[in-house]
Amino acid sequence: MTLTQRKKLVKPKEATTRTMGRGTQAGILFAFSVFILIFLLGSRLFFLQVVEGDRNRQLAENNRVRLVAKAPERGRILDRNDKIIASSRLAHVIYLWPVAQPKEKWPATIAKLSEITGIDAKSILQKLEQKGYNSADLVRVSGAISPKIVTHLSEHSRELPGVQVDPEAVRYYPNGDIAAHIIGYTGEIADWELDKLKSKGYRLGDVIGKAGVESAFESKLRGTWGGQQVEVDAWGKVIRVLGQKPPKPGKSVHLTVDLDLQKAAESALGNMQGAILAIDPNNGEVLAMASRPTFDPNVFSSKITDAIWKRLQAEDHPFVNRALQGYPPASTYKIITTTAGLETKKFSPDDVLSTAAYLEIGGIQFWDHNNAGFGTIGFPEALAFSSDTFFYQVGRRVGVESLAAWSRKFGFGSRTGIELSDEEAPGLVPDPAWKKKVLNDIWYEGNTINMSIGQGDLQASPLQVAVMASVPANGGYLIKPHILLDNAESKVWRKSLNLAPSTIKVLREGLRGVITFGTAQALNNASVPVAGKSGTAEDPPRSSHTWFAGYAPADKPEILVVSFGENSGGGGGSKQGPKVVQVIEAYMKLKQKAKSAKPLPSKR
Repeated sequence: MTLTQRKKLVKPKEATTRTMGRGTQAGILFAFSVFILIFLLGSRLFFLQVVEGDRNRQLAENNRVRLVAKAPERGRILDRNDKIIASSRLAHVIYLWPVAQPKEKWPATIAKLSEITGIDAKSILQKLEQKGYNSADLVRVSGAISPKIVTHLSEHSRELPGVQVDPEAVRYYPNGDIAAHIIGYTGEIADWELDKLKSKGYRLGDVIGKAGVESAFESKLRGTWGGQQVEVDAWGKVIRVLGQKPPKPGKSVHLTVDLDLQKAAESALGNMQGAILAIDPNNGEVLAMASRPTFDPNVFSSKITDAIWKRLQAEDHPFVNRALQGYPPASTYKIITTTAGLETKKFSPDDVLSTAAYLEIGGIQFWDHNNAGFGTIGFPEALAFSSDTFFYQVGRRVGVESLAAWSRKFGFGSRTGIELSDEEAPGLVPDPAWKKKVLNDIWYEGNTINMSIGQGDLQASPLQVAVMASVPANGGYLIKPHILLDNAESKVWRKSLNLAPSTIKVLREGLRGVITFGTAQALNNASVPVAGKSGTAEDPPRSSHTWFAGYAPADKPEILVVSFGENSGGGGGSKQGPKVVQVIEAYMKLKQKAKSAKPLPSKR
């Protein structure tokens, strides 16, 4: 073999070596790439399993196991005879399940849900964000919805992942707007309320009492939440129940109210703006309490439409309980003026005063309501005729400090203690110190004159007037009005005003005289003897307020009724007196009916 031939044999070997070198490099590069990929995957796996392991396990579990909270049925509200005033009915409510889909997909779902239901999309999104997109708890986004909407949601269920409709007990008021201001209403908890109540176990979407008895006795009526742990499939359909804790229903609340008498009071009040209430003057039980304008609390158990809201807003503050708001008490206040005159010993029960068309003080003429006066009369006649010039003289001699002091003793200027205290106005007893502080003005004698007949800055609620009128009715005791039947403390609470028997005698004679020969003589044909006091308060430029507070039977009172007309015009005796008698006679008929219904003792 020649040298040339040897060289030719060597060259292919060198080429193979170079080719093998390039292959080794590629292999190393490939292996390195695989290593990097494995490292990255391992790091991601480590991150998912270790760093965020708990969270991801929770999300995985949430996609299979769902915690379904179950709201308790709210306790019933019953009248004194176990008649239902408020209960619950089964309805359908919309919930969202946050973890059912990623955050970025929820806006489209919510838009579709809003389109079907009419619920504002922003409000739905806000509730979802408050709860959190990773929450396994259901988020309540509606009140009771109609069967039509339930059907639409079912038809579009594939387009609404994470949206479900569950049956739930919602509030139901079988008597509509009857006793609405006593009952109040319920509604979904607001953000500011949740901040205050979260520590007590309340949660987003809870329904709570907003006013009236529903609010006052929320802790009794609420009940305790329960729930279910269920396994679901990919579509959210329940496969099986893993465990459950039944919700505990709220307790029933028995009221002092007689539903039938309440209906009678509502009927007597009619469409007049104002209030009628009836109490037992001996123990303070509220038997009826009606206020106008009113509302149907059932509207708050479902979505309030724009039409319903506009209708409610068209009324003059329909949610205000006028039985608990302050107004000038007018001549009903002469009960206090009489008491102050006699108890301060400025006058004796047998004193008489000359009345005239007007009393002039400081160049100002303060007229009597009949523009003529009533001649020379005593306290009983002055109460019966409601003589203004008589009581001007009493107030002038007694003075503002004594009038203010006795007003407070009768309960004016402070809340009565009724359980609806959040809605109760304390009223106002003006005096020189108050006028200086609030109005930066001095007290004039004319202010005392106006106060002596229940006008000027003096303010009292119909409930406070009822408490005042109960004093002569029950023999001289201040009582504490209450609406809870088993409120034993209020029922037995009586505070003696230590009135002289002669003072009580004068008051009762005068209040009976109102009916037999005075300003409400037209009521003397009532089926039961009535005693009471009328009142008319000027409210320029509007029409006058009118009052009548009456109790029966006159000799042994069982019921006291106050009727108040806000800017009703007319006179208290003619405008409100017949309404009071109508309620009293309804009470007597119900009493007789109940007595007749009692089974006779069996003969053995």
